Amino acid sequence: MRWGVPIAAVAVVAGAVGAGPVIAAVQGDPVLPERTAEQLLADALQATKSGPTPMSGTVLQTASLGVPGLPEVSSGMGGTSPAALLTGSHELKVWYGGDERLRLAMPGRMSETDLIVNGDQAWLWESDSSTATRIKDTGEAAGHASGKGPGHESGHESGHPEALPTAATPQQIAKEVLQRADADTAVGVSSSEKVAGRDAYQLTLAPKDASSLVKEVKLALDGETFVPLRVQVYAKSAAEPAFEVGFTSVSFTPPAPENFTFTPPPGAKVKEQSLDELAKGLGADPQARQEKGGKIAEGMRTVGKGWTAVAVLPFSAQDLKGLAPQGQTGEEAGSPEAQAVTDALLKSATPVSGPWGSGKVVRTKLVSALLTDDGRLLFGAVTPEKLTEVAGR
Repeated sequence: MRWGVPIAAVAVVAGAVGAGPVIAAVQGDPVLPERTAEQLLADALQATKSGPTPMSGTVLQTASLGVPGLPEVSSGMGGTSPAALLTGSHELKVWYGGDERLRLAMPGRMSETDLIVNGDQAWLWESDSSTATRIKDTGEAAGHASGKGPGHESGHESGHPEALPTAATPQQIAKEVLQRADADTAVGVSSSEKVAGRDAYQLTLAPKDASSLVKEVKLALDGETFVPLRVQVYAKSAAEPAFEVGFTSVSFTPPAPENFTFTPPPGAKVKEQSLDELAKGLGADPQARQEKGGKIAEGMRTVGKGWTAVAVLPFSAQDLKGLAPQGQTGEEAGSPEAQAVTDALLKSATPVSGPWGSGKVVRTKLVSALLTDDGRLLFGAVTPEKLTEVAGR
């Protein structure tokens, strides 16, 4: 939410196209005025320049990543843990009023979790435990919600430094990004899509390299505001998206002020926590995560680029099993769901070997990972054969 839905979705497209001119074909019976891929990406970037547009709507995320050992969740009211989000459908209601006003509501089974940010006031409401948490440091919380928190100026650039080149205008950025897509990406445009009841353009980006597990990525842009309405990622040999997130309903009318007010109901448990305290309570210690991320980044290198980039870092099966600090067990050791995912992946791994050595490989619909016996982890949106090729270099 730090960047908002529009910026994040544009980053997906910018990150996907990797390296000469692209001629976009307009397909279908046009309902909206015809536009090239270059024009559409420029429009989308321009729409995000001043931040997210005041709006409200319902977002549905659907994932069928084919992670071995994970049950499919058929209900739209699945769990809210990261592990639960790997499968099934999950709904999120969004109200964004600008001026540091945001409300998110995630329904659960017979429950709902709400985050309400209104200027210097921020609350987390968990109906299943009837707990209302007032979040301290709300200036920082509101800044993150509105996209104006620490690091905002470098926000999406830092996430994909090679994907969003520095340029003066959105049009120049769009041209540069698309010019780099010629060798690796086929781009198409449709002007007759309907998403959440609104006319939309659709950009389709498809990798040309056969070693990519991605068949295509589809990005739908609102025909009036050019705000991204839906992102779909298709795996090869699949008729349905392996991952999809998009609006099922949306309105670009500013939400009423009462959507951003909250008073704990009678009988509710009320407490106060800082953002760091709240994160630690959810098993996500920011300082520990930063330190661990720094260590991983120090040893990681990337082989290749674009769709077939492979990350390589020092790692072992023991590291995978021992994600918690030494000596911690039970709830202190981390999320049971996350550990269940780890165990399922290890059990499903297939032994492989070659001149480079031996190891175990796991393949899902969109990502493959190779854990070598000599202490390396290789992963990317590529075939296992591509990973073993990189392992032997």
